[in-house]
Amino acid sequence: MGKLTIAIDGHASTGKSSIAKKLAKSLGYLYINSGSMYRAVTLYAIENNLLELIDLDINKFIKKLKENKIYFKKNENKSISEIYLNKKNIENEIKSLRVSQKVSLIAAVPEIRKEMVKLQRNIDRTKGVVMDGRDIGSVVFPDADIKLFLTASPDIRAKRRHNEMINDGETVNFEDVLENILVRDDLDTTRKDSPLIIEKDAVVIDNSYLSIEDQLAKILALINQKIKL
Repeated sequence: MGKLTIAIDGHASTGKSSIAKKLAKSLGYLYINSGSMYRAVTLYAIENNLLELIDLDINKFIKKLKENKIYFKKNENKSISEIYLNKKNIENEIKSLRVSQKVSLIAAVPEIRKEMVKLQRNIDRTKGVVMDGRDIGSVVFPDADIKLFLTASPDIRAKRRHNEMINDGETVNFEDVLENILVRDDLDTTRKDSPLIIEKDAVVIDNSYLSIEDQLAKILALINQKIKL
């Protein structure tokens, strides 16, 4: 068997990106965070005062969006791919609460999802790829060799996210982060276009009480089993 395509979906703040990065690094695969692409669009809309335009004239917004370039570039020092918007590394900016509060609304817009899926499907998978998001196994790569679905309790996810934001120097209340998690869960699972679902052939991992190392070991075991088939 050649290089694999691994799709990792799951709820907000389940550590999809963290485990996907480690997995990709362990396998020597390309890592792509699809959620970063929607966050990049959200950041672009916020910074250019275009949020209202999405509601008023989505086609005009898409036209403006296409004038910009969203892409990933490998950070050789970290051996991971980071997201850029028009030659600017926005890896840290897209993690802010102002982006988090709007990203699920942006990601629910069919026209925006269509554009992002186009970019995702054009990624070269020949050298192996690990991609995480909300609809990777169901929409982007329905033919993925391995599909994983990560979940955890809302309180634990909110605590993880809150700690991460505090460590990044942000001043934010835990209650606001928890509310954001719950709202995003609802938006992600109820949106009409590509809702967050668990595919029948996906392996569900509840990582509420699992370390990243435990998760990595579990997933690598699944991959080894797949390769032997």
